[in-house]
Amino acid sequence: MMDLTRTAYGTWSGGRFMHYGEMLTEERYKQCIQLAYESGIRTFVTADVYGAGKADAMLGEALAGIDRQSYCLVGMLGHDHYKGKREGSKGYPRFSSPDLRPASEFESFLTMSCEKSLEACQTDYFDAVLLHNPDELGYTSDAVWKAMESLRAQNLAGQLGMAPGPANGFTLDLIKAFETFGELIDWTMIILNPLEPWPGQLVLPAAEKHNVDILTRVVDYGGLFHGDLKRGHSFADGDHRGYRPQGWIEHGLDKFDAMQHILEKHNLTPMHFASLWNLSQSPVKSVVPTFLQEPGGRLIEEKIKELAQLPDLTFSAEEIAEIQKIGDNTGCMMLKGASARHDKSERPDEWPMKPELLEVAERYGLAGTW
Repeated sequence: MMDLTRTAYGTWSGGRFMHYGEMLTEERYKQCIQLAYESGIRTFVTADVYGAGKADAMLGEALAGIDRQSYCLVGMLGHDHYKGKREGSKGYPRFSSPDLRPASEFESFLTMSCEKSLEACQTDYFDAVLLHNPDELGYTSDAVWKAMESLRAQNLAGQLGMAPGPANGFTLDLIKAFETFGELIDWTMIILNPLEPWPGQLVLPAAEKHNVDILTRVVDYGGLFHGDLKRGHSFADGDHRGYRPQGWIEHGLDKFDAMQHILEKHNLTPMHFASLWNLSQSPVKSVVPTFLQEPGGRLIEEKIKELAQLPDLTFSAEEIAEIQKIGDNTGCMMLKGASARHDKSERPDEWPMKPELLEVAERYGLAGTW
């Protein structure tokens, strides 16, 4: 088994399974995966729900013939695209939904979905398996984590972890999960970058305390750190970034301009700057930006090569704090997960606040409105 490396490539890149920029042809999509490997990126992250297995299959085809021990493969499981029915933008239900199966069947489902994902990826083990976009049970259920642990016992996974989402939040839920299941959780993937330090940074002290390593996504801040997005940029209909508030590019560029002196001091590209700010914070150990082809923008291939050339540099504590202060986005959005806004669970990514989570907030100095 191999641990995650500093740089990683996610199969949501390239626009085929999540609509960012142009959709690459199937051949170019696979060539980008191969280019990532050839350029030195050695961790690949995929999810069985992307294209209901198609992303896994294309990754497997792209990496076929490459020494399996030379790269780290991370699988994400949790959406039931086998028995569950897709509900528009909500996607597929989580496997732990009581409407789909009792807790006694969690282990058999995860084993089945893991084996099918591995088969599509043309391998027989994941170096790590992350619980993908878990519902409330995913953060709290012994049955869920016993089922996850069974994957490691069967040698289907080397390490285990969580990949909350798809939106931002879940802070108190994650910390409580670390406290409850920390011995089983090796990795957690969160959203973090210099223009979105909140709320991702809030979980870092707890992750470090419980020896949970952090993989960060959305490092590119919707593509802004790739350098293609200019003031007044407009997106095509259906682009996934349409959920962001109006003016987010201009607001982000204003803050980015105030950070320029640090980029110039270290002679960094914007993507190197964002990645290194993340990696300079313990316990962040890996970054997985979204690679995308903007219409008329830089070639996606150039962006892949750029990340692979990430310098070996660590920002000082003073630089980390200065960047965080400039990029501070506290309170800019409604967070997912446990919240006082809800009296009952009506969606798989939102649920009522609980007293034990408020106690977590008090212990970690995070008391406030959730």
